[in-house]
Amino acid sequence: MATQYSIQGTTAKEIAASVERGVADGVLAPGDALPPVRRLADELGVSPGTVATAYKELRRRGLVVTRGRGGTVVAEAASVASRRPPRMPPGLVDLASGLPDPAFLPVMRPPAEIRPVRGSHRAAPRLTALEELTRAWFARDDVPAEGVTFAHGALDCIARLLSVELRPGDAVAVEDPGFHHLLDLVPALGLRMVPVAVDGEGMNPDALRAALRGGVRAVVCSPRAQCPTGASFSPARRDELAALLREFPEVLVVEDDYNAQIEGEWAPTLAAAGLERWAQVRTVSKRLGVDLRWAGLAGDPVTLSRHDGRMLMTSGWVSHILQETVVGLLSDPAVTRLVASGEVAYAERRQALVDALGSYGIRSQGASGLNVWVPVRDESAVVNGLRTRGWWVAAGARFRIASPTAVRITTAALDMAAAGRLASDFAEVLGEAQATYEG
Repeated sequence: MATQYSIQGTTAKEIAASVERGVADGVLAPGDALPPVRRLADELGVSPGTVATAYKELRRRGLVVTRGRGGTVVAEAASVASRRPPRMPPGLVDLASGLPDPAFLPVMRPPAEIRPVRGSHRAAPRLTALEELTRAWFARDDVPAEGVTFAHGALDCIARLLSVELRPGDAVAVEDPGFHHLLDLVPALGLRMVPVAVDGEGMNPDALRAALRGGVRAVVCSPRAQCPTGASFSPARRDELAALLREFPEVLVVEDDYNAQIEGEWAPTLAAAGLERWAQVRTVSKRLGVDLRWAGLAGDPVTLSRHDGRMLMTSGWVSHILQETVVGLLSDPAVTRLVASGEVAYAERRQALVDALGSYGIRSQGASGLNVWVPVRDESAVVNGLRTRGWWVAAGARFRIASPTAVRITTAALDMAAAGRLASDFAEVLGEAQATYEG
């Protein structure tokens, strides 16, 4: 029971706001229990119905969860408290960002002349040239792309898909460990996260089966370069997951293929497996630049229609200036060559660290993508130990729900020599931690 914080208010809105302030300030921590409805009602001099309404609103917004006889507690990743990383101290080598090497990103060239149009672009929100390029991009991996649409980045797209398909309180299966921004987004939409364990080939089929039988309404996963582990579907794993999902045709499957084009020529995807309800979103932020907030979406006709219907009621369309910029970059042979050279370099750098760590007997995961995931016993000890040696890596806590402890290391700009030094320092830090545990 959280006893240091006194919830205030005489209306449901005021009570909910008081709890939210406590969570945002860190006084109410994840797992802290809120007072039972009748007790808090007596303390505040309001009806139990008022408190119950406040708690219902907090649940809807992902701030609290109810655990039956365990009462109402603060959510593990409440939507007002994010999984954002701490600020990196000056003077360290940044291996925590998850971002691409700027050396392999092209210079952006927005169109030089923008002529005004009559009215708005709502009647024709997508440039034909970009639609054609997007269809070809999806078709490379056998993803059906008769219909495609656009969004303002992957999370914008996923948020819209989940919000039109699900209702507050519905459950979503997510990868664990998984993309920390997604783990913030789902509870912020008032949805429940159901963690599904991930191994080197993606979601574990048994864990996904349990989630589906438990009633999840949607599944969000990555077919390759999964963040943070680098897992990628093997053909056999994709087929196993697809067969399982066909038993639940009403479940929406959303694939976030954010690393398409900088990770392999072809990847087996659930989007190409003939599912009834599916969507795959691809972005160019890792390929062309993090400031290009554009995403392409392929999916079944119902899903695309619902996405576009909601978008028309909000932002309406993706800026045609942005679309023109993306078309120019995707059509430039020099940019294609630059991206291809980055793909080769990323694979070499990632493997260099995996091999260097392995030479010290340190197990790691990094089959694809820009990061390496290293299981450790004590995340804080490793992060702080490497910090004293000049490295800044990401503690795994913000990527995890129930999975074991680890750290994530971004290898996008880590050269071969640096990989060897980092592995040596990593081994020293683990040795110091082991001595502490056994001393």
